[in-house]
Amino acid sequence: MLKAMGAGGAASVKIGRIFAKVGLSPNAWTVLALVPAAAGFFALIYNQLLLGALLFMASGLIDAIDGAVARVTGAVTNLGAFLDGVIDRYVELMMYMGILVFLSNNYTLDILMPHYYWVSLLIFGALMPTFVRAYADHRGVVTEPEDHRRMGGLLERAERLCFIFAGMVLGYFDTVFFIYMVAATAVLSNITAFQRIAFVIRFASRK
Repeated sequence: MLKAMGAGGAASVKIGRIFAKVGLSPNAWTVLALVPAAAGFFALIYNQLLLGALLFMASGLIDAIDGAVARVTGAVTNLGAFLDGVIDRYVELMMYMGILVFLSNNYTLDILMPHYYWVSLLIFGALMPTFVRAYADHRGVVTEPEDHRRMGGLLERAERLCFIFAGMVLGYFDTVFFIYMVAATAVLSNITAFQRIAFVIRFASRK
């Protein structure tokens, strides 16, 4: 595991050095992630599922570049972290709204409830884990970065996006697979939110 972490860190340094030569600031890279995300949104609403997946993956790659550039250039700031988090939410919500339109245009099957309920539940699952952690910090219940990391959960942002991207690729062959992945991601993401709420309650009770 340590070797894998070291390899990942080395790769991040290489990426940072390469893209630092472009001359854009880390914050500029952060905002740039909105461009392929917006294009991905329009791809989805015009029923181009695979293209939409590729564009949102490109947005995720740019999101990784901003952090790598910031570390290599020594430009890691609280403002940069704030912008990164805000842009991440915009990108993810654009993707889910595009998915909602895509599924509405390509209706195939409802799993226990209509697809737009699943997408709505997915949006809750995307927003609430982050909100729980931020609000716990805001209220002074859980404030240390190490304790924030300990919140964890079944499906954090990276895993959530991997599930959705996998569903989009599978959905290119049959939309039913995509709906199943959306439903599974929605359930697991909300379980993650409840896990974090339980963590905060246990953490506070030990003080």
